[in-house]
Amino acid sequence: MPERSKPAPAPRPTPRPPLSMEPLRPGRRICVAVSGGADSVALLRALLDVNSAARLGLILSVAHVHHGIRGEAADADAAFVESLASDHGLRFHRENVDTPAYAHAARMGIEEAARTLRYRWFAALLSSGAAEAVATAHTLNDQAETVLHKLLRGAWTEGLAGIHPVLRVDAAPGCEIVRPFLGASREQIVAWLTAIGQSWREDATNADLAYTRNRIRHELLPGLATYNPRIAHQLAQMATIARDEEAWWQKEVKRLLPGLLLPGRAVRGGGRANSTLPGERSLAFEVERLRALDPALVRRLLREAAKELGVSLDFEQTARLSALIDGPASARREQLTGTLRAERTPRELRLVYSQTDAAEARAGDAVQAVEISVPGEGEGFGVRVRCTLAPGAEAVAEPATLRMALPGDRVQLRHSRGTPKRIKEVLERMGVPAAARAGWPVLVWRGEVVWMRGVALEPTPVSEQIRMEAEDLG
Repeated sequence: MPERSKPAPAPRPTPRPPLSMEPLRPGRRICVAVSGGADSVALLRALLDVNSAARLGLILSVAHVHHGIRGEAADADAAFVESLASDHGLRFHRENVDTPAYAHAARMGIEEAARTLRYRWFAALLSSGAAEAVATAHTLNDQAETVLHKLLRGAWTEGLAGIHPVLRVDAAPGCEIVRPFLGASREQIVAWLTAIGQSWREDATNADLAYTRNRIRHELLPGLATYNPRIAHQLAQMATIARDEEAWWQKEVKRLLPGLLLPGRAVRGGGRANSTLPGERSLAFEVERLRALDPALVRRLLREAAKELGVSLDFEQTARLSALIDGPASARREQLTGTLRAERTPRELRLVYSQTDAAEARAGDAVQAVEISVPGEGEGFGVRVRCTLAPGAEAVAEPATLRMALPGDRVQLRHSRGTPKRIKEVLERMGVPAAARAGWPVLVWRGEVVWMRGVALEPTPVSEQIRMEAEDLG
């Protein structure tokens, strides 16, 4: 008998992308943030799917923000999302915002402004009782991109923790932002949507390499994948490790800090006194107690103490503060930021927050500072500066500021080693007379000194996005 051919096996169905069930408590009212892109559309369809299959009784609705950026394309996105919500019998919430105007007023980049406005509205939705949680469609790829972005900016461990699966909303107690798709890759999402015949909208700006995140997505991550094809998974795993370790450290620091902090300053005869100057407050540590601790713990204690005074320190500022502990015991002072200075005595390291000093610095700056549009030009402090964006740079509605150098300003000289130098020290090395240092011009953009007269600065991710031409006015 002739051999009978075996029937071809049925194609295996494309599985639904992995979805965290932890935030999906039965009966919970969840508003799904849907932009119209593949990730958010897939999240909505996945939640509908699992709600039906597992009979969770979730009460779902849809939220969409029209950012006022992309004209007719954005209008079409909003109409698509509203239609999708209607097709599934879901309540639709829409918010219209003017992101470019807000970005200009707040001196933010467009992406940062859009995120701020989105999350502000999410908090308002939750506060109104429209839902108990807002679900956003952040994916494993988003997590990897965020970790890389933070790493490039010099993040601490909390920054490497990336996107948190759950974010509590202070303005709405008991409510949360949840990210059930953090374990799903973009490839899984697109494959599933294609398999179930669900369309989505493509945002043309996602391919625009003027935006840093897009360059990370389309250039940096694919390049790293040639060394390790699982780089996105590895970065997401690192975020989980960093998040868990940061949570442990936070508990440890909060446990130890109260027993180490001393209020105000020591006075003769014993006891301590708080400053009587308006807007000034301080905290102190005993130097010998800090010296007995591990450097990793000391670094965190110092940063947490600064936070209690309302100041966030970066790595370089924290290193300067730590250096005061092991240095000579003679009295010294270090201006860390415009509002925070450190004072070292033979026995103590004291952090002093001064609103008065900051107000005076801001007042002097406001009188003399010159705001320069990018692109644009301006004059001040004996120089004329022209600014343009570098080719391919991310467009931001944020002007540069031409001003005099202030206490706390530091720069990294090109081809120099070590930590950034105080501008005062740089000027001393240049042989600039003391009388000429007071009005020495610098250009500040996006919170960073990107140009200083008379020296070449080491390029940074910020300064590489702007081009400056300066000439003396005689």
